[in-house]
Parts: sequence; C-alpha cells; structure tokens
Amino acid sequence: MATPTAIAALSASAYSPGDQMLLTVNYSDADNKPLTVTIVVTDARGNSSAPVTANVVIDPLTVSVTDDSGRAWARVSDNGAVAVYRAVA
Repeated sequence: MATPTAIAALSASAYSPGDQMLLTVNYSDADNKPLTVTIVVTDARGNSSAPVTANVVIDPLTVSVTDDSGRAWARVSDNGAVAVYRAVA
C-alpha cells in the first residue's frame, strides 16, 4: 500500500486572537482506487433495464486536524482531494 501524501496551507502567516483561521489540505493516495459497478436487471423474457452505476472508493482517506493548543478545527468542506478546516485564533 502506498503512503498518502498531504500539503497544507493556512490563510495567513500570523493571526490576532479571535481571528478566523482557514486551513486548506490537498491530499491523495497513489493506491486509492475508485470503482464503478454497473448493474443491469434482466427478466425471464430477456427485457433489460437501462444500466445504472454505483461508485465506491477502495482504501478511502480520512483527514484529521489537531494543533498543540487543543484548538477545535471544524471541517468546512472536503471533496476527497481538498479539505478546508476553520478555527479561531
């Protein structure tokens, strides 16, 4: 299994207390495999449904964010490749 990779950047290099901090994490895994399953239903007379698909990811990734102050980071968004987290300075 490949080791996942991540690159992270904060929205600023310094914050005042109470400021909103945004953290963007770009992540991937070389052996993360998307899989599409196609389903067709056929009856005894040979009539078939239109194909439908279901998507799944083998070896999904999970992003966790912590800092050494114990601050709570809330996930704003995550599309499977880029995650954005928010916290208060």
